[in-house]
Amino acid sequence: MAATTDILVPDSPEALRAAQESATLRPRDLAESLGVSEAQLLAARTGQGVTRIDAHPDGLVGALKALGRLMALTRNDSIVSEVEGEYLDYRAGDHASMVLGPEVDLRIFPKHWVHGFAVETETKQGIRRSFQVFDAAGDAIHKVYLPLGADPSAWEALRDRLATGDTSDGLETGSRAAVEAAIEAPEKAEKLREEWDKLTDSHQFLLLCRKLKINRLGAYRMAGETYARRLPSNALDLLLHQLAETQVPTMIFAGNQGCIQIKSGPIGPIKPMGPWLNVLDPGFDMHLRGDHVAEVWAVTKPSRRGPAVSVEAFDSRGALITQLFGHRTAEVDHNAAWMDLVDALPGEVA
Repeated sequence: MAATTDILVPDSPEALRAAQESATLRPRDLAESLGVSEAQLLAARTGQGVTRIDAHPDGLVGALKALGRLMALTRNDSIVSEVEGEYLDYRAGDHASMVLGPEVDLRIFPKHWVHGFAVETETKQGIRRSFQVFDAAGDAIHKVYLPLGADPSAWEALRDRLATGDTSDGLETGSRAAVEAAIEAPEKAEKLREEWDKLTDSHQFLLLCRKLKINRLGAYRMAGETYARRLPSNALDLLLHQLAETQVPTMIFAGNQGCIQIKSGPIGPIKPMGPWLNVLDPGFDMHLRGDHVAEVWAVTKPSRRGPAVSVEAFDSRGALITQLFGHRTAEVDHNAAWMDLVDALPGEVA
């Protein structure tokens, strides 16, 4: 009876440890059911398979190359991307850092890398070792898993080097930032189109939105079909199946405020399971909540290397779920086969 009472106190580290010992839910779902953050669940296990580490990517991500092949996991509420590969060509930056390997390809925003943990978890196959990073609210930003059975010595050395010495089992977290709904300014539509035509790099688009005091989804709703064509909510499902059938290479962006993970190349068959659309390829797993998709847009942005065409999905709150681009090279921002697939997607039924 006492254990049940403890579990009902979500801010007690003892209760959180007890809940994890008996849980069958995944950590993210367990945290939600208890009304705490996933980072608080891990903090409760400090000293019991969990070590607090410095979360800054320069120390962590910059050192991962020495660990060889790893699994990189980045997610938001609606999509999970898991990529196996090496963390190569890390480039540090105050505002944004990057990993530019052929497999692990990341855009990192260090200010959101707040809470870090080195985690050892017992599984039926052995000890699973990972580094996990969370934002100020305790939500997952990026996770790095050492393959089961791999030599743990380099992982342990990095854990010890990054350890903060904080042995407390409680964690104070901030509140989650509210999702920003579409911000439109219809009176600025002509100015938006005029400035859109002047873009020379797709990365300039968000600067344009800030200049006009709108946001990405608001701009798409304002711009008109030449710039952004609204598609039916099942268009992403259709496109993923077509990509699997045709093997047209694509770039799938999955991310959150602190990390964007990009998977490039063709994808295998789409395997639905309940509300999830799954890709289970060698070296790449993707899990997408198809029922979360509320708006889908085909977007064309000019660049020096030709038009950059994307298909972008948003949830009912206006949060960006994922972006898909045709596979790009150093010379061009699109390919004809990708353009054909996007052009063939049906328009939204009025």
